[in-house]
Amino acid sequence: MPKPVELVPYSAEWPATAERELGRLVHTLHGLVVEAHHIGSTAVPGLSAKPVVDLLLVVRSVAELDDREGVFRHLGYRCRGENGIADRRYYTLDDGLTGQRQFQVHCFGAGSGEVERHLAFRDYLRTHPEAARAYEAEKRRCRELHPDDSNAYCDAKASWIACVLPLALAHFVGRSVVGGDSSETGEGDAGIQSDIGGG
Repeated sequence: MPKPVELVPYSAEWPATAERELGRLVHTLHGLVVEAHHIGSTAVPGLSAKPVVDLLLVVRSVAELDDREGVFRHLGYRCRGENGIADRRYYTLDDGLTGQRQFQVHCFGAGSGEVERHLAFRDYLRTHPEAARAYEAEKRRCRELHPDDSNAYCDAKASWIACVLPLALAHFVGRSVVGGDSSETGEGDAGIQSDIGGG
């Protein structure tokens, strides 16, 4: 069921919150995780966002991850399968008392192109403040259009993300070629484009 769209100012606590949860997941999955990243809008300093932390896990094997689905359930997560993106495993964790969404975990197998897309978009906004400001303005516009429908909100901003993503990928690949490492490896419900942008 669609939920109201809440955008809040950036919180300096989000990176630490992400790091703690990534640490919990990596430890519990016992060596299955190859890389762990904080992604989405809460990973971009200064950017307003929905107060939901997006995490990205790159795993050795999606099939092996499926075998450990019970680990996520034990930690309180709801397992949602691919949820619109091929070869993804998507998990959500809500507050047990308020029902408020806390974490969204996107898992992909090593070598998936989706990993680069998510990291490229995040890093582009981190290093291009004017793009981050434009994205925030777009999010506010979409919230005004769909204040009570989070799915429609995500769909509305998907075209903006689609326009920026090629620039982000070019920037990301360029940095990789010259040796720039933007990953956070070892950090202790709409379509593809929408999910890349996080909140």
